Amino acid sequence: MRRTVLPLSLLLATLATLPAAASKAKAPEAVAAAERLLAAAYPADAPGAAVLVKWRGEVVLRRGYGMAQMDLGIPVAPEQVFEIGSVTKQFTASLVLRLAEQGKLALSDPITKFFPQMSFGGATVTLEQLLSHTSGVPNYTDMPEWIPRWREDMSRETLFALFEDKPLDFPPGTLWNYSNSGFILLGGVIEKVTGKSYEEVVESELFAPLGMKSSRYGHQEEIVRGRVAGYVKGPEGWANAPYLSLTQPFSAGSLMSTVDDLARWSDALERGKVISPASRDRMFTSGVLRGGDQDGIATRYGLGNAMTEVAGRPTHEHGGGIHGFTCDLLRVPGDDLLVVILSNNPMQDVHELAHRVAESILGVPHKATPAALGLSAAELDAYVGVYLVPERSGVRRIVSRDGETLRLQRTGGDLHPLLAVGPDAFEIADGTAIRFARGGDGKVTALLVDQGVGPVYRSLRTDEAAPPPLKEVAIDPAALGPLVGVYALAPGFDIAVTREGDHLFAQATGQERLELFPESPSRFFFKLVDAQIDFVLEGGRAVSLVLHQGGRNLPAPRKP
Repeated sequence: MRRTVLPLSLLLATLATLPAAASKAKAPEAVAAAERLLAAAYPADAPGAAVLVKWRGEVVLRRGYGMAQMDLGIPVAPEQVFEIGSVTKQFTASLVLRLAEQGKLALSDPITKFFPQMSFGGATVTLEQLLSHTSGVPNYTDMPEWIPRWREDMSRETLFALFEDKPLDFPPGTLWNYSNSGFILLGGVIEKVTGKSYEEVVESELFAPLGMKSSRYGHQEEIVRGRVAGYVKGPEGWANAPYLSLTQPFSAGSLMSTVDDLARWSDALERGKVISPASRDRMFTSGVLRGGDQDGIATRYGLGNAMTEVAGRPTHEHGGGIHGFTCDLLRVPGDDLLVVILSNNPMQDVHELAHRVAESILGVPHKATPAALGLSAAELDAYVGVYLVPERSGVRRIVSRDGETLRLQRTGGDLHPLLAVGPDAFEIADGTAIRFARGGDGKVTALLVDQGVGPVYRSLRTDEAAPPPLKEVAIDPAALGPLVGVYALAPGFDIAVTREGDHLFAQATGQERLELFPESPSRFFFKLVDAQIDFVLEGGRAVSLVLHQGGRNLPAPRKP
């Protein structure tokens, strides 16, 4: 055999191709693993998802899973049209940045320049703060008075009226809190500056030039070829999603699209074809909080875009959720990887699925749940206490102990067992990281919560005593029967109260069933959620209930 000697330049060129060739060789199994993951998440007989994965310029996965129309038995196909919820915010942010490039506005402009009534008690709220969710403008979709109005077609003025007289949640720039209201205002700014409707601007300035032929501003009454139906899971199984007038999400969440169109969008945005490279870099740069107790903390959110990580690799990402739909648009720019998931099954965590798919394609093993550390009751008691939540005035995080399990509950929220995974380090089942900080004396002084998106906030420990647990009392089982029924919290959003033996349960539309425990024959509480229910009785039968949660009192009449 003759020994062949390659010229150095050719040898280096050959070696340079080896990693890519090796990765391509692994691609079929990586894609197959992603397909198995998605098929398990979206069974063929349940609402599903359209998925597109593009890696190194090549579409390696494009298919549908589950059902697009359950009543007609139509499966999901990748060319079908889904509501994309808050992914709309990337389009709105890009339009604002384009107007800034054209000199028609400045990100430093106060919102009062365009809407003088939005004075918010004299505070200066800038467009950049609206884009970055640091404005403090209260989120109207968190307001209980909004829930009964889901079906209402709203003008811009009516939308603005939902929050224009509300006090700011915090001084602008000092904290981060996701606000649909802020992006509603930005849509109004786009309309005022251009003299056109937001719908016309987004379709003519973005969709048409990019060839996004299946994307549109949504209207519930419009016939859209290939439109997928949205679903929720209720007490009796899958049901059509509650009606929501798409006049309400507006520039914060009213767009519709396909996986193919969103891939075109993401490619164009990353390559500087939508906004200038400088504007693109600003969109993908984390903000920093200024002033207040959280000064200097990175928000991990730019302008209409979140900065997350997959296996330590930086990502550009935005999710979306709207009645009956959920989605995720995830890009790992350093690996030229794009994952798009559009789903009509809101019971699945698409953010987690998108990250799992990305890990599979990259050949990165999924991080397994760490083994629990065995901490003694005395060690756990060092963390027990009440911690202030900086995002919300009067809201607390309560850390308690149940035997050898540490538990965390935010005011109005769920009760989460904490898994000890390291020194002063815990995790919640959904992957949220909980860390405790200690002072110079070794005592725990603060709790840090890292949800993977948004800032890692520090909640300072207080001297407050934890509220005593609610006590269950014995009541006559015969008193449970008159409480059973379905109660309308909002149009299309119910609380179903059911009974099994001597136990009462409540299940909200699209949520899990939880047991209710009696404080009295008419007042019940949850152990796993910080909430209570009062039943209003007439003639020995419940005619309505009031849900008390997070400082809100939400009435719900009994349905016939």
